[in-house]
Amino acid sequence: MSSLSTLIALHANPVEMLRNSKIGMYVYPVVAPEFTNWRDEQGAWRDHAVLFDQSHHMDELIVEGPDAEPFLAYVGINGFGNFGLNRAKHFVPVTPAGHVIGDMIIFREREDKFILVGRAPTANWVRFQAARGEWQVRLFHDPRSNSRPDGERIMRTHYRFQIQGPDAPAIFEKINGGPVPDIPFFHVNEINIGSKKVQALRHGMAGAPGLEIWGPYADKHYIQSTIQQAARDIGVNLVQVGSRAYSTNTLESGWIPSPLPGIYTGDGMMQEYRDWLGADSYEAAGSIGGSYVSDDISDYYVNPFELGYGFYIGWKKDDFIGKAALTKMKDGPNRKKVTFEWNKEDVLKIIASGLEQGTPYKWIDFPQPNYASSSADMVMQGDKMIGMSMFNGYSWNERCFLSLGVVDQSVEVGDVLTMKWGEPEQTGKTSAEAHKQTEIRVRVSDTPYAKDARENYADSWRTVGD
Repeated sequence: MSSLSTLIALHANPVEMLRNSKIGMYVYPVVAPEFTNWRDEQGAWRDHAVLFDQSHHMDELIVEGPDAEPFLAYVGINGFGNFGLNRAKHFVPVTPAGHVIGDMIIFREREDKFILVGRAPTANWVRFQAARGEWQVRLFHDPRSNSRPDGERIMRTHYRFQIQGPDAPAIFEKINGGPVPDIPFFHVNEINIGSKKVQALRHGMAGAPGLEIWGPYADKHYIQSTIQQAARDIGVNLVQVGSRAYSTNTLESGWIPSPLPGIYTGDGMMQEYRDWLGADSYEAAGSIGGSYVSDDISDYYVNPFELGYGFYIGWKKDDFIGKAALTKMKDGPNRKKVTFEWNKEDVLKIIASGLEQGTPYKWIDFPQPNYASSSADMVMQGDKMIGMSMFNGYSWNERCFLSLGVVDQSVEVGDVLTMKWGEPEQTGKTSAEAHKQTEIRVRVSDTPYAKDARENYADSWRTVGD
């Protein structure tokens, strides 16, 4: 079977390979793009209540067995000392060099059983570590649904829904048949939905109250219809959110969902990993888009301190992958995560170019112009590159375009910088039309950008500094 290593060898370097990927637009599968319209769907998580169907766009990985906890503690940076039953964590693994691979939400169901939910890079890395080690663990991998199923029936192990917004508590009480237990942030408890008992995680994605619920996929239709009927019974406007609006909620809450996995360089374990990964894996087929072009793929990597994950690190653990590297990085000149608010006039200039003859600027799609698996747009202070914009989109609630990224520590909230928009030359990406490059002024803003998210989340990477 062809591997990521053999694929890289066919190109000048990994950057050239990923910038010319033919995978096309990043797709959130199965769920309809819009149920009403994406503007009202965005507005509903702030003003009413929304129903997110999260059943299809994430990998699920079950890890169980006598060594499940020590295995996962070795693979991830997180401390496990306070990770009891019915808890969840934001699980982050890094390479031996300290570069972030990705992240998943990890749930502890039993002393010896954990469920991880999130994007493929982390699931792949965990599977590889189990395959190369001598841990007493069993893994079950349920990959995300096919991006383009072409009419084929899609089945998952579990359905997964989230209900959030200011009117969500009333819905929870109705479907539970009485007051819902007071579930602390990132804790799990059981609630009733009709005749079913389901697991519920206290969560939130844009600062509003929320519960994430899951159970056997065969129950999906019953659970969804019961939730929607409960909202109708009490006169609550529960808005089902489509895939176009769903991915934009993170712009208000400050999580960067798709950093480039830092796995394309390094010897030893990293070379083994690239040999193990298939040529059809996320890491091999994915794409890099944006104005930043470097021949060195490691220039696109980030570390946990830059993403605000430094306080997760379980320094008291005897060992975990990347511990030595992170120890050296801890007091280094790490960048910091920020939100960029795009200048309205510059955005309008770009949109107007699409209504004129000649080569336009890179099209800004609404509500999200991401045209690659990972984005990297140059953020400049004068002639100096001082940061990188990594995930972008439009917020109807804030009435502006926003992006998330990293900047040098010298940058302060309120600073106005310049982002280069569009690619300097045409690549082989099918998702990028012929265009010319331009500049957008961006104001460095608070992260999270939404006031509700800043003030209402419990202590987490959104509210705790390094």
